[in-house]
Amino acid sequence: MEPFEQIRRDHDRQGLSIRELARRHGVHRRTVRQALASAMPPPRKRPEDRPAPRLGEYRALIDSWLSADLEAPRKQRHTAHRVWERLRDERGAAVSPRQVHRYVRARRRELGLPVDEVYVPLCHEPGAEAEVDWGEATVLLAGVLTKVFRFLMRACFSGAWEGWRARLAGSAARTWCRCRRSRRWPRSTICCSRAVLRI
Repeated sequence: MEPFEQIRRDHDRQGLSIRELARRHGVHRRTVRQALASAMPPPRKRPEDRPAPRLGEYRALIDSWLSADLEAPRKQRHTAHRVWERLRDERGAAVSPRQVHRYVRARRRELGLPVDEVYVPLCHEPGAEAEVDWGEATVLLAGVLTKVFRFLMRACFSGAWEGWRARLAGSAARTWCRCRRSRRWPRSTICCSRAVLRI
């Protein structure tokens, strides 16, 4: 339940004072008065064009770097982090990296450069792919601490996973293939046409 709804409900049902409502809900009395006046909270006030005094003197320099990037090969263009590093190292600027990142992002949009909002969709067909990973663990076997290798396999479509611990010589792909052929190894419940070894 929204805080404004809770405040209004408590006021209507229990007849609590503004001070008591503020104490109970952990808000300022001004917020309680706003809740009693309107069921919807007022829109947040966003500062309009807040000055960034430390970045201000370097904006023209950053703009020149980004304009030069229009002619540069893609791999040689400035990242926002590289812009901040150059400001810090070459100009001795005491500027927040976050402020530089925000400014570079806004300027890139204005210049028509790609803004790095990249994601990789994780869409897998059923039974098409599984991820395989090895790990080490030290376990107590017959009263002796022994290093064993753990094998984990996760189906990419369903997220189902299975794992085994075994006393093996190593954790290479050929070891896994050799073990899968042996009769001691548990039968897999994951069926896939391709296994990807994570390194």
